[in-house]
Amino acid sequence: MDPMKSQVFVSAASESLIAEHSVLRNTYLLLSLTILFSAFTAWIAMAIQAPPMGIILSLVGMFGLLFLTTHLKNSVWGLASVFAFTGFIGYMLGPIVGMFMKNYSNGGFIVLSALGTTGITFLGLSMYALTTKKTFSVLGGFMSTGLLVVIVGSIANIFLKMPALYVAISVATSFIASGLILFDTARIIHGGERNYIMATIALYLDIYMLFINLLNLFAMFSGRER
Repeated sequence: MDPMKSQVFVSAASESLIAEHSVLRNTYLLLSLTILFSAFTAWIAMAIQAPPMGIILSLVGMFGLLFLTTHLKNSVWGLASVFAFTGFIGYMLGPIVGMFMKNYSNGGFIVLSALGTTGITFLGLSMYALTTKKTFSVLGGFMSTGLLVVIVGSIANIFLKMPALYVAISVATSFIASGLILFDTARIIHGGERNYIMATIALYLDIYMLFINLLNLFAMFSGRER
């Protein structure tokens, strides 16, 4: 190989690696800040005893702010938008956490167990994705299919009201969220996602999905209703 071409190739590869690490570093920093902000807005919602949001308001708020964040992802306003998005989800989560705290005598244990398990799972899967050479690209289609099945099952269970199906959906969704953490982290590492705002949104939603379903599972298997 021509020495000049070889030098150009190495230089391009080095710049790509630095860019990927920069995206990963910025993503983890922004993710940490947005999680803390979500916890703060959730605490506010619990402190003022805010009522649970209706399904329509929740969907309009989430998808509206998600669309806005996607539109502003390449500008400084994208940072404000991502905090608005995650803050809204935190505020929406507050009444849900408050309900577990109120309806279960061991509500604090349930919430802390779900939170701790979510944190350990995220850290473990992130470390695995960082240390392995795998891209986990095969998980993309599998996770999408799994989410579709879960959504259909959740809608069906609104009418069927089967506890066993509810448990199965929560377990399946927890595994899907874990797979998405691997998939999305690998995409950042291998250059599939170069925008740290969108990378943060992806990982945040994975963590949120995992936490909510673990919360349900801990309540079902260890909860003591008042």
